[in-house]
Amino acid sequence: MNARTIFILVAAAAAAVAAYRFIGNRGGSQTASVNVVVPVLTGQAQAGKALFDANCAECHGANAAGTADAGPPLVHKIYEPNHHGDLAFQLAARNGVRAHHWPFGNMPAVPGVTEQDVGKIVVYVRSLQKANGIF
Repeated sequence: MNARTIFILVAAAAAAVAAYRFIGNRGGSQTASVNVVVPVLTGQAQAGKALFDANCAECHGANAAGTADAGPPLVHKIYEPNHHGDLAFQLAARNGVRAHHWPFGNMPAVPGVTEQDVGKIVVYVRSLQKANGIF
């Protein structure tokens, strides 16, 4: 085996380990829904919940807990602010997202949802994340 082949094998193994550690065992609850503690919501978070329920819950589940076959939980370490900042939510709603963390396929854009709507949805999702120890 030459040095290039060894390098490629080591890099592939490191990537596989990193992916496993980051998203966990796909056979577990991380590919479906999670249990979510719901805090008392006020103001923008309440408005965000109503918008989330109308535009996002079909795939991302009630209280952003995910669904078994349509979309991942947003109350998950993958979506914490340092990995998926608020702008990522804006871009996802506007442009859709190519599948990259989960086996659910690509997310389509969400027509009719404004930047202000997504801002309120983000406040709601971040409230849920904080109440569940994501950040």
